[in-house]
Amino acid sequence: MWPAGRSRRPGSGAAASYYSLSPEERSETMLFLRHHCEQARADDEDGPESIRRAGLRPTHTPAVLITRGPINRQLGKIVSLTPVDERRKAFRLLVAVLSVADERRRERFCAGGCGHWWHNLSAAD
Repeated sequence: MWPAGRSRRPGSGAAASYYSLSPEERSETMLFLRHHCEQARADDEDGPESIRRAGLRPTHTPAVLITRGPINRQLGKIVSLTPVDERRKAFRLLVAVLSVADERRRERFCAGGCGHWWHNLSAAD
């Protein structure tokens, strides 16, 4: 569950909101994002585009992880990263993964309409 009163938008406002959370709330948010990446059917080929959208270098730990094996397993590793700097990168990457997967799902599975709330997220504040 997204922490009460927090933006669900993946823009800079969501990032600032994420950084203002307590460590426990950050962990909950990361698990929330992981769950929705899986629900949006993120796949192994989403890694490179997600890295680009997140503005990460391919050598950053979350970027390396997302390209090394089954994405669902790698998402679990990414949400478990503990250094603060890595968690910030992981947050940006998970938002990007959700964005990439959502675009594909919208085109393939939801073109005729659906009730997924994340289709209405805005990339801008």
